[in-house]
Amino acid sequence: MKLPFRRPGTRPERQSARSGGQWRSLLRLRSAAGQVFVLQVGLVLLLVAAAVTAQVVQARQDATSRAREKSVAVAQAFAHAPGVADAIQGPDPAKVLQPRAEAARKDAGVDFIVLMNRKGIRFTQPDPSLIGKKFVGTIEPSLRGRTTVERVTGPRTGGDIHVVQAVVPVRDSDGRIVGLASAGLAIRSVTGMINQQLPIILGAGAAALIAVTAGTALISRRLLRQTHGLGPAEMTRMYEHHDAVLHAVREGVLILDSERRLLLANDEARRLLALPTGTERRHVTELGLDEGMAQLLTSGEAVTDEVRLSGNLLLAVNIRPTAPHGDEPGSVVTLRDTTELSAVSGRAQVARERLKLLYESGVRIGTTLDVARTATELAEVAVPGFADLAAVDLLDEVVRGQEPDSQAQRRVRRVTVSDRPEGMPLYEVGEVITFRAGSPQARALEAEQAVLEPDLHRAEAWLRHDPDRARRTLEYGVHSLITVPLRARGVVLGIAHFWRSGDSPAFDEDDVSFSEELAARAAVAIDNARRYTREHAMAVTLQRSLLPRGLPEHSALEAAWRYVPAEAGVGGDWFDVIPLSGARVALVVGDVVGHGLHAAATMGRLRTAVHNFSSLDLPPDEVLAHLDELVVRIDDEDSSAGLASVRQYQEVAGATCLYAIYDPVTGSCTLARAGHHCPAVVYPDGTVSYADVPASPPLGLGGHPFETTELRLPEGAHLVLYTDGLVETRDRDIDTGLEILRETLEGTAGSSPEETARAVADTVMPAHPSDDVALLVARARRLDLGQVAEWQVPPDPAAVAPVRTECAARLREWGLEEIGHTTELILSELITNAIRYGRPPIQVRLLHDDDSLICEVSDGSGTSPHLRRASTMDEGGRGLFLVAQFAQRWGTRYIPGGKVIWTEQYLRAGPSARAAEQLTTDALLDQFDDTGW
Repeated sequence: MKLPFRRPGTRPERQSARSGGQWRSLLRLRSAAGQVFVLQVGLVLLLVAAAVTAQVVQARQDATSRAREKSVAVAQAFAHAPGVADAIQGPDPAKVLQPRAEAARKDAGVDFIVLMNRKGIRFTQPDPSLIGKKFVGTIEPSLRGRTTVERVTGPRTGGDIHVVQAVVPVRDSDGRIVGLASAGLAIRSVTGMINQQLPIILGAGAAALIAVTAGTALISRRLLRQTHGLGPAEMTRMYEHHDAVLHAVREGVLILDSERRLLLANDEARRLLALPTGTERRHVTELGLDEGMAQLLTSGEAVTDEVRLSGNLLLAVNIRPTAPHGDEPGSVVTLRDTTELSAVSGRAQVARERLKLLYESGVRIGTTLDVARTATELAEVAVPGFADLAAVDLLDEVVRGQEPDSQAQRRVRRVTVSDRPEGMPLYEVGEVITFRAGSPQARALEAEQAVLEPDLHRAEAWLRHDPDRARRTLEYGVHSLITVPLRARGVVLGIAHFWRSGDSPAFDEDDVSFSEELAARAAVAIDNARRYTREHAMAVTLQRSLLPRGLPEHSALEAAWRYVPAEAGVGGDWFDVIPLSGARVALVVGDVVGHGLHAAATMGRLRTAVHNFSSLDLPPDEVLAHLDELVVRIDDEDSSAGLASVRQYQEVAGATCLYAIYDPVTGSCTLARAGHHCPAVVYPDGTVSYADVPASPPLGLGGHPFETTELRLPEGAHLVLYTDGLVETRDRDIDTGLEILRETLEGTAGSSPEETARAVADTVMPAHPSDDVALLVARARRLDLGQVAEWQVPPDPAAVAPVRTECAARLREWGLEEIGHTTELILSELITNAIRYGRPPIQVRLLHDDDSLICEVSDGSGTSPHLRRASTMDEGGRGLFLVAQFAQRWGTRYIPGGKVIWTEQYLRAGPSARAAEQLTTDALLDQFDDTGW
């Protein structure tokens, strides 16, 4: 039979050759089909190995399970066999039990049956040499009645093998455990079982391998069918598309091999790096790149968006290795031009910093209501975030808190200068400056707009203003200036200067806008501080005008005082020393609730009222009662006048007051207080105590009584009156303050009032008081007994002449003969009226000090005399008129059980008063009458 002839190259042959070549190509390990085939063959072999392993493990487990079951069954059967328990307890257990155990072992097909006593000593053993020796195994659980099964290794011919042995208890007829029975069986080899099953497993594996081969063939044909339509043209088109995308993107791409040679560079990469032609297969260091860029590309490290300078461009570089994705190790580099983005980002960063600086200015400028401090805060904010140097000049009116005059001469005062290099010739703080016309500062003040000088070397007007200072300023590297007026409420308050020096860029128009915004915010804060300064100065002026400018000299005491207004605003603290009749003196200290002008005005009203009430010679409790009614009336008037909105912020609903009257004749001091602190008393021996004055409510509550107390002050004792601002602060409670005051006063024993006041002010008074502080220190004096003269007068008109004679004699002793005739007339009138219109007892007292002579006539009547001018036809009513003519002062005061009519005659120059010798006889007769009471 002949085969059909076919020429070489016929279609069947070509197809067969092409098919064989395709199969060989597909089955190569580098092809997908070959890799799938190898993977499937590996899976089949893995499954066959797993099956064989599973069979071996299963065979071993089955053998172990069978050995366990058989050894337990044999051991239990032999242990329960008749006569075993009796034989164990017999005289020779081994002789009786050994033959039976060996016979049972052979019949049961186990490797050994061992009987032992409770201590594990063997009675039977296949190897007789081991009889009498201790059993190897665990017997303790079986001694407690349990069956013990364990796997041990025992010696056998051919080496050690695994044995499964069971130990069970042997019980006698009473159920007691008298011994133990053990049976063991070696785990047999499973080779035979595996030999039986191995052909089946291998056959299954061969079938699986055949199935895998067939599946691979089918997959290969499938792949051939799926790629059959993709010819060279289509593959070329795909490459062209890939190449077009690679070279058209706006991102440079470089591909480097493991030796950092350039394999590919797209057009954008060549443009960004300025690569010449013919750079493929050349090392990175041979491409003419910047040193930093070349080091980055040769480092071999992964990089993400690292910005590097290449020529005039800022490039964001990303480097990733190709090893996990390509056949050969290398790296892919992408380059992106970020020059414009960096510029935009830089401007955005500057804008963010400016916004942050403006926010800080709102927080840091204006923290206090002090003009100079606010200007300093402006300079601190501007440096170094905006400028290298800054200075602020303000109009003199603004510094003083006055309203600035827009038409005033542009003279400013340097208020603050930022930290600057030593020796830099800037105007010093406090220096008055008048800017020359045409200078940047003068133009800014006139136009009320910021003026920019980006290059001070070319700023002719600035150089002409002060050539020497300008030259020396430029030597320190200052090169750019912005001067901007501080304008608030349409009025220029001053001017701010910002300089840049050294390597800092020159100011531009954007900086001008920012400086104006910064200056506008600062100007509002400065204007607020100026207005507060003005109002504070007005309130302080008002308050000081209402307080005593000095204390009167008085024979009863020596006084010193201190007054310090609060830094945050004046309050209503006040003090006073008021001379009273009979050489007595009143000491007053008080505090109006609240701060501001309203509190100061209320304080003035209360101080005036205290003077008026004191002129009536009222006791302390009555003075406080009248003040209480006055404060209630003030509050009612404010409420009815529509001041409720003001009182919401400046509450003046009350006041505190301490009122004391000191009598130098008796040394007694009568005190009453309304919500005020007790005064301190410093005795001559240095002992300090706080007077126990009964507490009463503050003034303004209305309807509450006030109590008094009386102290005896020895000669030289100090009475210290104060307001709560002295002893109570925000960081110090009142108890601590009172203790510090006590310790300070103890150290001032024997000092003058002025020295005591100075010590208290330096030690106890706060450095920055938040409340007004008023301090009054008075040292008590006593009148000598020789300066006082007293007489009891019988209620008889004939007694007037003897008393008058004795008084004249006493005046001669005091050296007061020149006023003797006048004093006799005064006493004659007062004594006569007391006898005629008063009630006993009647007493006359003369008080003499260096400045005055006081005449007092007291009686038991409460009738109050009054002064009137008698007409021509009146027979009386001229007595008190004559007394008023002869004495400088006169009055009436009430005492318990009566009243006192007193007169005072000055011994030195004082208010005019005619002596009796100056009146003509006719005038004297016309005016004199004893019926004037």
